Amino acid sequence: MTGTRQYTIDVIAGDGIGQEVMPAALRCVDALADAHGFTVRWRERDWGSDHYRAHARMMPVDGIEQLSSGDAVLLGAVGAPDIPDDVTLWGLLIPIRREFHQYVNLRPIRILPGVTSPLRGLDELDLVVVRENIEGEYSEIGGRLYRGRPEEMAVQESVFTRAGVTRIARYAAELAQHRSGRLVSATKSNGIIHTMPFWDEVVETTVAEYPGVTVEKVLIDALAARMVLKPRSLDVVVASNLFGDILSDLAAGAAGSIGVAPSANLNPEKNHPSMFEPVHGSAPDIAGQGIANPVGTMWAAAMMLDHLGEDGAARHLESAFEQALADGTRTGDLGGTASTEEFTQAVLARCSTAP
Repeated sequence: MTGTRQYTIDVIAGDGIGQEVMPAALRCVDALADAHGFTVRWRERDWGSDHYRAHARMMPVDGIEQLSSGDAVLLGAVGAPDIPDDVTLWGLLIPIRREFHQYVNLRPIRILPGVTSPLRGLDELDLVVVRENIEGEYSEIGGRLYRGRPEEMAVQESVFTRAGVTRIARYAAELAQHRSGRLVSATKSNGIIHTMPFWDEVVETTVAEYPGVTVEKVLIDALAARMVLKPRSLDVVVASNLFGDILSDLAAGAAGSIGVAPSANLNPEKNHPSMFEPVHGSAPDIAGQGIANPVGTMWAAAMMLDHLGEDGAARHLESAFEQALADGTRTGDLGGTASTEEFTQAVLARCSTAP
């Protein structure tokens, strides 16, 4: 069947295992596209650490402009041992998030079939972390003074705006309405005296507009413990940039592996492209060995399809990699012996059959 809906997707495989897991995800999307009535034009961008070594930039000067005409961005991984993390992050990922106003970072966490949680007795988990993505603690405001001297100092300012907190609270509340109605807000208002009480006030006021949704504010340290001790008590968690980053990695670990965790950087209004990526890093210790787990990237691609309105293909892809895991095909990080290619072939076989 010839595809009737066409999408232009920018692909940034990036560094390390990104070069291995990205082709796996693209093959799966291509396998689903014809059957589900759409086509994809991939625009591959060789941006990342190799580009930095050659040009002293992670992406071209007009990189954002190049991406702006696409429907979405699919990112593999960014980071290299010989380049500082702040250079790789602020040179590629964060500019894309901010220039495209991707203010929602959505991170679903589930225990997938065949995956064992390290937490005793936890065999089922299904929660979502809604992370504010373009302000908060990850601010450019601040600086260093008296470098190299005994009195050297660093100042980092957090930025919380009413508009920013309101829109992330609205997104989380709407999501909670479609789930259990339970929303937990991460805070530290007992110790961070200005920004966190402000966060609490705006979240509470905003969520009050949503019938059937209750919000519980929980201090971040207590919430970290609760995520380990009582993870089933959580459903939708809304958090600031820093808190959401940490909590979602913790939750992914509780679900069995950060290697399977996806994330979406969303511009909900669709005024700009959104970006989809696995949570894991470039993993230079295993790069080039053909053993990387591609599930995180496949799941991120499924989230991308869902965002584009191809929900049938998205469910099909999720079902395909879940079935492969359930049938015992797993990479080494999940206790299996499958290579990246072997796992990909198992998923592709299931992409050709009904979900």
